Amino acid sequence: MLKIQFCGAAKEVTGSKHLIEFKGQKILLDCGMFQGRRKEAAKKNSDFCFDPKEVDAVILSHAHIDHSGNLPMLVKNGYDGPIYSTHATRDLCNYMLMDSAYIQQREIEWMRKKGKEIVEDQFYDEEDATKALGQFHGVGYEHSFVVAEGVVACFYDAGHILGSALVHLMFYDKDTDERMSVAFTGDLGRKGLPILRDPQVIKETDVLISESTYGDRLHDALQEIDGEFTEAVNNVAHQGGKLIIPAFSLERTQEVVYHLNRLTKNGKIPEIPIYVDSPLSGNVTEVFKGHPECFDKEVYREFIDQGDNPFGFGNLKYTRSVDESKSLNEKPGPMIIISASGMCEHGRILHHLKNNIEDHRSAVLIVGYQAAHTLGRKLQDGEKLVKIFGDPHKVKAKIHTIDAFSAHADRSDLIDYITKVKGVKKLFLVHGEEESQIKLQEALKENDYESYIPEPEEIVEL
Repeated sequence: MLKIQFCGAAKEVTGSKHLIEFKGQKILLDCGMFQGRRKEAAKKNSDFCFDPKEVDAVILSHAHIDHSGNLPMLVKNGYDGPIYSTHATRDLCNYMLMDSAYIQQREIEWMRKKGKEIVEDQFYDEEDATKALGQFHGVGYEHSFVVAEGVVACFYDAGHILGSALVHLMFYDKDTDERMSVAFTGDLGRKGLPILRDPQVIKETDVLISESTYGDRLHDALQEIDGEFTEAVNNVAHQGGKLIIPAFSLERTQEVVYHLNRLTKNGKIPEIPIYVDSPLSGNVTEVFKGHPECFDKEVYREFIDQGDNPFGFGNLKYTRSVDESKSLNEKPGPMIIISASGMCEHGRILHHLKNNIEDHRSAVLIVGYQAAHTLGRKLQDGEKLVKIFGDPHKVKAKIHTIDAFSAHADRSDLIDYITKVKGVKKLFLVHGEEESQIKLQEALKENDYESYIPEPEEIVEL
């Protein structure tokens, strides 16, 4: 009745793209940017396993760059149809995609200076991003909408980041009277996380496409965040160093700020200066303020009923200009610097790492997933010599990792969610490194659930 081609995030985490074909109509679930080695990433992001001109509609699960970041490239290559998302995702993408375009153009400038080969068609610019943003259509949670002839979709809260959605698609062939439903988790959140509501369970579906990022492990308990965070901050404060926190501008930065606010209020950490050094993070935080409908009851009560801004307090400052950012490297510690990117691949975080990675008084706190081959993964894996802007640096700063911060469901969460969805006849595991997927597959089998791990670009007929 339909075909699914797994064009991205098959046996890997980044670059989410899944193409569904139904009665000659093509619907793309996500259009994410692949992140990793520079040359490999540029090629993967510019080479689609389909013709963008033939796509009829795009449905976007959420605003993270590995799910949304290649939309401008899709448009650049001829896609001119609608991009459906939640309202919050649309508002976030206004900033995320423009920032991504800016980073790519800076990347080109850097490559020119280094005399590296540049293929212009492998990058997009702000004009491409603006055009893509003009094709967005915002839809509320639990509101059905027509995607194509015989195809109706509905968004449910995925509880992963602001505006994140599980996608439920209903297909109806009027010629044969056949019906089929497909659900796509996007990235699935965790129960009990601060700020956002818990993921909604899709009651029933024939086909389920599930992420598997942390299918091989269990996260630390959420209660452990405060203890680990307190230790890292207090150690740096005592030594007069700087705590560098690479954090994605979207969601993770707001979570970190929320926890620092609570720990400061409760007297568990000293009131040392905290800088969010990312213009994008400041813009994203403003979007958060505009979408309280996505908050859980506790944060909603703080923010709306009590008028207390959990993303702004006395010793917290959002830096905007380049000069403000540079000045942080001249100021003595102790201080906390939260900066993007979360995997230490681009942006201002690289400058802060360059200036502090060889200082034994300082520390780096990893609070999110680090894809293979990224600088963040190298630091997390304990490499003692890393390259920053092409130059070698000895790692003398202490490296901390807090796994409990993850906004992704772990193995237990995934199994719990999958087993609650009724009627699943076919289960596909995507958005996970192969080892993680195999471990989840084995665990699901123990629960009498068969699953399938598709190969990159594999086409499955249903």
